[in-house]
Amino acid sequence: MTSSLKIALAQLNPVVGDISGNLAKARKARADAAAQGADIVLFSELFICGYPPEDLVLKPALQEEARAAVGALAQETLSGPAVLIGTPWVESEKLYNAFAYLDGGAVKSLRYKVDLPNYGVFDEKRVFTPGPMPGPITARGVRIGVPICEDVWKSDVVECIAETGGEFILVPNGSPYEATKEETRLNIAVNRVVESGLAFAYLNQIGGQDELVFDGGSFVLNPDRSLAVQMPAWEEALLVTEWQKHGDKWRCEVGSQATLTTGLEATYQAMMLGLRDYVRKNRFPGVVLGLSGGIDSALTAAVAADALGPDKVRCVMMPSRYTSQESLDDAAQVAKFVGTGLDSVPIEDAVKAFGTMMAPMFAGRAPDTTEENIQSRIRGVVLMAISNKFGQMVLTTGNKSEMSVGYATLYGDMCGGYNVLKDIYKMQVFALSKWRNQHTPKGALGPSGRVMPERVIEKPPSAELRADQKDEDSLPPYPVLDDILECLVENEMPVEDIVKRGHPLTVVKRVENLLSIAEYKRRQAPPGVKITRKNFGRDRRYPITNAFRDAT
Repeated sequence: MTSSLKIALAQLNPVVGDISGNLAKARKARADAAAQGADIVLFSELFICGYPPEDLVLKPALQEEARAAVGALAQETLSGPAVLIGTPWVESEKLYNAFAYLDGGAVKSLRYKVDLPNYGVFDEKRVFTPGPMPGPITARGVRIGVPICEDVWKSDVVECIAETGGEFILVPNGSPYEATKEETRLNIAVNRVVESGLAFAYLNQIGGQDELVFDGGSFVLNPDRSLAVQMPAWEEALLVTEWQKHGDKWRCEVGSQATLTTGLEATYQAMMLGLRDYVRKNRFPGVVLGLSGGIDSALTAAVAADALGPDKVRCVMMPSRYTSQESLDDAAQVAKFVGTGLDSVPIEDAVKAFGTMMAPMFAGRAPDTTEENIQSRIRGVVLMAISNKFGQMVLTTGNKSEMSVGYATLYGDMCGGYNVLKDIYKMQVFALSKWRNQHTPKGALGPSGRVMPERVIEKPPSAELRADQKDEDSLPPYPVLDDILECLVENEMPVEDIVKRGHPLTVVKRVENLLSIAEYKRRQAPPGVKITRKNFGRDRRYPITNAFRDAT
């Protein structure tokens, strides 16, 4: 009877759709684990095709290629470690989110995900069939439960495994990051350990996939709820864990205990990893952004330099007649601190040309936001021209507060391929900028010192599209605006309850209306890193045509 096992936890970064690449990554991890004496290698959810595959997984060609890859890997298990790996699997014309046990040169067992998430960013019921309640897999003489991700968020699947003889639990996950989620995961794991009395290994993938970012942070709990192993967040890692049977209980020997990042540091890491993988996996040579001298573009430039390296970031100043000398100086300082250099493309000639072109049609009408938007759209054209010529992807720099209330110009400052601040409220922008000026994130490729002058953080925000313009000319102060928006967006609070927090009814109603009428802009905005529980995207699906307003 087996009384000890070495299990390798492969916390890796697969690429959605790159089955050959993911297979190669699995082979390398297995070889590395074999060199360390591992008996079994555990990979994450749907590792072979990457997670989440969305409707891509419905393609028969992908299903067949994934199955062939699993078969090829299985043939290699005649010697060396066995493999537990996630894959799509078609059986009896039904598509499952499956987990395969490979050993002895064959696919020995399959288990299917039971509880398919269908909320927030998840649409698994759209593409997969739920599996039956699973018993444990017999692997190297041990009965191991392998519930898949969501299957452990409730008690019934783990309960079924325990009641059918499961000796410990290995959980493959594709669990996206959001602020404070690591606490939620740990609490869920503790609950399952208490209910089942079984040791519990939680393996999560890392990496960016479109708007989602996966933070890793895999861990193992023993039957007494003690933390045996904590793997790092935000980086690939392969860790061989040692398991021993004591009486009728399996325990994982105490091993690596990484310290997890939290708060602003975790948010910054999520922004870095999301951008890095979006650029890398989509094979862009670098990025280009407009550097205005304001805090949003300064923070975006810093994240880009940290994620990609300053040599892969092009910053462009596009001054108009309304651009202050202070902004010119601040943009130059940011570029110097970050190490990117700064190109300059003045737009005044183009603004005048548009004025001349539109003068006959606009005759007799006073200047308004139309002329302001023309300036923003000229800057969008300039950045897209640079992108087309040099291949660099345009980064937009708007934050969540602005996107919430439509304080952004379609085909202007919203023009681009990705936005690292999309799910970051303005007050968080200030906090992150202060934090980055005082800290160098782990793994950052940018500078170790400050990334922007203090004046950029302290000066009143302005779009500088007209003389003496300030954001608060059009919007409530950002501390007020952000609190109202978090109530409306993150918590879906009634207007009446928001007013009880001390906000004037007229201000709350105005913000609610701005939030509603800006939906059409958000539908046309580029993707960006998900940070909060309710990002603008699949988390929050509101109609564009919408006459409802809270009647409070």
